[in-house]
Amino acid sequence: MISLCSRRLPSQEWAVHDMRTLRLQKFFDGIIAWDSFFHLNPDDQRRMIPIFGAHASPGSPLLFSSGPRHGEAIGAYGGEPLYHGSLDPVEYRMQLAASGFSVVAFAADDPHCGGHTVWLAQSIKER
Repeated sequence: MISLCSRRLPSQEWAVHDMRTLRLQKFFDGIIAWDSFFHLNPDDQRRMIPIFGAHASPGSPLLFSSGPRHGEAIGAYGGEPLYHGSLDPVEYRMQLAASGFSVVAFAADDPHCGGHTVWLAQSIKER
């Protein structure tokens, strides 16, 4: 994916990192964790939300997909097993608030979004 992005948008900066240990020392005007964040187990997700907060500029949106309820499941992609984990929506709200985000919108199993559970939050912290 990074190679494809680099070819399509060569003037942009692209990097590969483990999101769980991300420490870029920079802030972003928007953060998207679509079809990625829910591949972390629930404990890693709890630790990841403050990392989003540490990289969010004041007022920046955070868009991510999760499962609709607490749990873990194994799906498949391309014939290979694929892990999915999720917190309960109440816990996501608490974790987001503790990391300086306000939930703007939430849709569980959104039919307009391929059945994804979608979160849109906004950083309310000041730097």
